[in-house]
Amino acid sequence: MHIVSRWLRILAAVPLAVTGVVVVSPPSAQAVASDQTVSTVSTVSTVSTAYRVEARLAALGYPTGTVDGVISVRTRQALCAWRETHGLPIGRYTLTTRDIRSVLAATRRPYTSRSNGLYVNKTCQVLYQVVSHYNRRIVWVSTGMRGYDTPSGTGYVWRKWAGWHESSIYGGAWMYDSIYFRRDHPGIALHGSSTNSLVKPYPASHGCVRTWRPQIAYIFNETPIGRKVVVYGRY
Repeated sequence: MHIVSRWLRILAAVPLAVTGVVVVSPPSAQAVASDQTVSTVSTVSTVSTAYRVEARLAALGYPTGTVDGVISVRTRQALCAWRETHGLPIGRYTLTTRDIRSVLAATRRPYTSRSNGLYVNKTCQVLYQVVSHYNRRIVWVSTGMRGYDTPSGTGYVWRKWAGWHESSIYGGAWMYDSIYFRRDHPGIALHGSSTNSLVKPYPASHGCVRTWRPQIAYIFNETPIGRKVVVYGRY
């Protein structure tokens, strides 16, 4: 029986593993010894619930980072995005009972009334790539830090620069697959960076919208000139 249970856990992890999500098995309630306290049992139950929520979010395309039952800053970004797409109060606060019910009841990403475009939510620090009224991708971003705030509003892709190039404003800052979308702010672009570690879970750029590779490569290839880009929210 224990062997079957182990293989079921492995098979359940496969869909997440192939997407690059790290899965760590949660502690089993059976592992709690009979002489342990009620508070310990409660802790195990809480971790198990958080693990299930993270696994469901990751499976539905909301990036959580490591699926381990720990509500990290990256998990809170995913929860923030979930709340926005499900009509819940938006914010980066921790897991609530309302979130648990909503996430565990879901079976697919919701339809959106938004038209085709890229939507950057500065509150959650995520980007939605909307195609045919569905969020094709939800990815982490890092917008402009204080003093270099990424301007809110609607722009349209007017220039694309494939591959690597050095910023014309900040020497030594390398940009990958850049998508320029504000003619009134011509230096502002959505792009990949020299390392994914520069995509912080908070505003950290000099005004551009940084995102991870290889996601930016897919977005770059699928975003034509003229496509709408909307930046909104407040960190």
